[in-house]
Amino acid sequence: MNRVSVDTAGRPPSVDALARELAIRHSLPHAVLVDIARRAIANGSIADVKKIADELASELAQSLLRDVVNATGVLLHTNLGRAPVAVQTINRASNLELNMLTGERGSRQDAVGKLLALLCGAQAALVVNNNAAAVLLVVAALANSRDVAVSRGESVEIGGNFRIPEVTEQSGARLVDVGTTNRTRLRDYQKAIDKRGNDIALVLKVHPSNYRVSGFVEDTPTRELATLSVPVAVDIGSGLIDNTCPWLEGRTPAWLANEPAARQTLKDGAALVMFSGDKLFGGPQCGVIAGRADLVEACAQHPLARALRPGSLTMLSMQSLALAYLDRTVTTEITFWQMATIPVSELQLRAEKIISASGVGEVCSLDSIPGAGSAPGATIASAGIVIAGDHLAKLRKHDVPIIARVKDSKTFIDLRTVRPQDDAVLASALKSLQK
Repeated sequence: MNRVSVDTAGRPPSVDALARELAIRHSLPHAVLVDIARRAIANGSIADVKKIADELASELAQSLLRDVVNATGVLLHTNLGRAPVAVQTINRASNLELNMLTGERGSRQDAVGKLLALLCGAQAALVVNNNAAAVLLVVAALANSRDVAVSRGESVEIGGNFRIPEVTEQSGARLVDVGTTNRTRLRDYQKAIDKRGNDIALVLKVHPSNYRVSGFVEDTPTRELATLSVPVAVDIGSGLIDNTCPWLEGRTPAWLANEPAARQTLKDGAALVMFSGDKLFGGPQCGVIAGRADLVEACAQHPLARALRPGSLTMLSMQSLALAYLDRTVTTEITFWQMATIPVSELQLRAEKIISASGVGEVCSLDSIPGAGSAPGATIASAGIVIAGDHLAKLRKHDVPIIARVKDSKTFIDLRTVRPQDDAVLASALKSLQK
């Protein structure tokens, strides 16, 4: 076996020898290790080549996408992929765009669109690759070269530099600001529609996500906007399907009290709703457009629709989730709703067992949050484990990384966002903190 060494002439090791040395400690492809070796030799002093190469390999390995245990208490953690979704496939082809009745080419949207439309109480539905894409496509398809009316209080920037004014501009439409930052009434929209020189094709109502103005405020509800002479498209953002939550036993959870839902928004007269698939819906990253059939079809026929369409894995996942909602098997098949509905007493019992197995930590009461701009300000009672000191870095280096949070020099493990199947992994990680 070749070993890294510096010869008597002070020359650096060969690239191949350094790459083979790295392979002993890092499970990375040889071609990747060769590239790392070259960069280490080119950029480091001869004496530090091995150390630099090790650091580069470790950094790359840590940066690769992998499964982690979300112990943060944020159910929809954007940095951790939002709603956890299992990818289920047996490596066969799918009838993504094959009409099984005729044997001819079909649409990837037909079956899933019908299920989502039924679920939302809409005439039709369309899936795109995220909610920003849904808003962009709606405005581009229905208001290109025309005006879109948006309340000044809803002309917001959401995470990832998603700005309503810029999205409107990219769609080819013109933004017409309505009302004021804190108060927008129905008559403000009507005035904008009636104003000479305006050509308003659409009213866009936007879920403000984590942005809130409080105090002397007023906005116009969808049922009032629906009385206007132009269609109303509502970005409800978080993807709650029905605010009565018929898939849950008992009453709607208190933390969902003020969250807009697709079914009720359409019932109030919205022509279209747009929402994320990877938030309260509990699915993969995608966006859904649901509502009037003619408007959904206009979106489907727009040239952007092809650029914004999702792939087969997303469509298969959305189909499975829609069927679970319709079949009322949500709490057994959708991970997000399983996490959201676990009784606190069960979390406390799990915490006690993990502490007993690991010998680390104490049981504590916690408050989880929905996350990802869903139900902003709401909390969900939870329980978990508290450990003195900051152990985040050590937990991240576990075989299956544990992502926790620190406050007041204490590490908190919130079990609401940890699958019960991962309790043993968590116990092992906590036990390793003693070494």
